[in-house]
Formats: sequence, C-alpha cells, structure tokens
Amino acid sequence: MDSEGELLARCQRGDATAWDNLFDAHYAAAGRFIYQLSSDFTVEDAEEICQEVFLSVIKNLDSFHGESQLQTWIFRIAANKARDYREKRNAAKRGGGQATVSLHAENPETGLTPDPPSAAPGPDEFLMNAESAGLVRESLGQLGEPCREIVELRYFGDLSYDELSATLKLNPKTVSSRLSKCLDRLEEIARKIFSRENPDFSRPTD
Repeated sequence: MDSEGELLARCQRGDATAWDNLFDAHYAAAGRFIYQLSSDFTVEDAEEICQEVFLSVIKNLDSFHGESQLQTWIFRIAANKARDYREKRNAAKRGGGQATVSLHAENPETGLTPDPPSAAPGPDEFLMNAESAGLVRESLGQLGEPCREIVELRYFGDLSYDELSATLKLNPKTVSSRLSKCLDRLEEIARKIFSRENPDFSRPTD
C-alpha cells in the first residue's frame, strides 16, 4: 500500500490506477460530508457537488503541498463547493418569492462574549445530537461565513485543531479563539430554534 505522499506523486505523474485509488479512498467520505451540510441536499445534489469537488481535485492537485492531510484539503474544497451550490440555488429561488438567508456574517474576531448558562443544549451537545440534525442544519444556515466553514470542518469533517490550523492557514490559538466565538454565535441561534421546537426550554425556572 502506497503512503499518501507516494499516491499523490503517482497521481501527479498521470497514473490512472493511482487516481482510482485516490477516489476509492476519499470519494465516499466527501459525499457523506457534503450530504450533512444542508437539510435540503438530496443524494443527487451531494453526488453533483462531489463530482465538482473531484474535478477541482484533479485540476488543482499540484497546489496541494501536504500542509494538511489530503482528506482535510478535499473537505475544504467540498465545503466551498457546497456553499457555492447553496448560494446559486438560493439566488435561483429569489424570483419565486422565497426568503433567503445571508451567508455573510460579521468578523468572528470581534470579541463576542459567551451567553449565560441555559437549559437549552450547548453548541457541542447540539451539534453531536443526531436527533437534532435538521435543527443543526437550520442553525448553521443562519450562522454565516466564515463561522459556518470552521464549524462544519470541525464537527462534520472531524478535523483536529492542527488540521484546521493548516487548512485555514491560521495559528492554533486563532483557530481555538475563532471556533469558540463561532460556537457562541451558533449557540445563540440554536437556543432560539431549539426553544421554538421545544417550548419547555424557553420557560423560566423557579
């Protein structure tokens, strides 16, 4: 079995078998990652986006220099392609009178402070609760970029802090700070959505 570096070198030499091996190793994981990114993505949508992702991988493999794991780099491309796909679809829907949610958020470096404790689930618990998957996606839809990207890569892509640092070209302290602030923002959104779906959580306690 080739190491990742050897596999990439063979791909760059145009070895068709190496490309097949790369797709076999990463295509399904990328497809699952994409499918989780939006509640209204169908399997067909995920497949279409995934094909675009791997076309981009083929075209841009020479720009990958091993700063992160290959799958991390692929997930970054996938997150961007999925975002572009959502934005194009939202733009197409505007003519039908459907409201769209802006994906542009304030700079996450503006010093947001944590909210006081609440009976609603915290952001980590909320993200990891499979039963809340639809609410999580709705919350992420309101979160905006670049917060959405770092949260998706951390929790859906399962990237470590070191991988996030390499992928986003940020130092580890900045990654930690940005993720914390983005989770605070997500928690604000999630509480409102969770309280709407579960009214008991919005009632004051004695």
